[in-house]
Amino acid sequence: MANVVVADPRLEALVDPAARVERLGGGATWSEGPLWLPDEQAVVWSDIPGNRILRWTASTGEVTVDRAEVEFTNGRTRDRQGRVVTCSHGRRAVERTEADGSTIVLVDRFGGARLNSPNDVVVASDGSIWFTDPPYGIIQPHEGHPGEREYGAHYVFRYVPGAEEPTPVITDMEEPNGLAFSPDERLLYVSDTSSALRTDGTGQHCIRVYDVTDDRRCVNGRVFAEITPGVADGFRVDEHGNVWTSSGDSVQIYAPDGTRLGKIVIPEVVGNVCFGGPDGDELFVTASTSLYRVRTRTRGATG
Repeated sequence: MANVVVADPRLEALVDPAARVERLGGGATWSEGPLWLPDEQAVVWSDIPGNRILRWTASTGEVTVDRAEVEFTNGRTRDRQGRVVTCSHGRRAVERTEADGSTIVLVDRFGGARLNSPNDVVVASDGSIWFTDPPYGIIQPHEGHPGEREYGAHYVFRYVPGAEEPTPVITDMEEPNGLAFSPDERLLYVSDTSSALRTDGTGQHCIRVYDVTDDRRCVNGRVFAEITPGVADGFRVDEHGNVWTSSGDSVQIYAPDGTRLGKIVIPEVVGNVCFGGPDGDELFVTASTSLYRVRTRTRGATG
């Protein structure tokens, strides 16, 4: 069976229908939060239940343990200075790795209450940090530490480094998870991975999209795409505005108008993706126990 399944001919401009899926290595319990490090020509990603960060290095092709006992990290990105910003389930915080390798907590509270378990994160062009805060690290003991929802909800936040606390930008989602900006940052895509039903009886396994105003508010939220099978755990947007998202059996690709262009079948359940490689056109896929790579005909809008 072909790995690339074309549903719309526009997909062929983004990935060769004959492209093959390469397994780069494995050994994880559940793989999430991939990030390409251009200065090191490597991918780091989270093995959340394993409580460690794994690394694949292009020059050797080997997978090694980058760090252990990391308090159940999940999603990560790079800030405008190239530092790695990471979501920590265990610390219930967003943290940053400094140039000397030390880690500092950037934000872990809202209104005096602890955050739930920050899940995924992006950094905007103005340096602000946007992150989702569902409950998974406090309700799933293998992904964090049991705890309470102290502020009583699950928000998407915007945090300006140095501020006392983050600002909620989306408050109408059940369990926000992955997120990514459009290339011009006028749109913010956020997935909802709740198992709850809407009032009309339909599921919450969808990606929603919001207009981002000049004063950095999110308005006019609506469903961009329903994801099946599985959930849009994590995703990225390419330079043309197409959305590349995880699902139960594949990486699904959606055009900016919401049309599903097709999918890339992966042998394991997909958790997240990122673009990288020397030319930025390689799609790295974290799926269950492994890291995979697919060469594409596009590049990521961000890292």
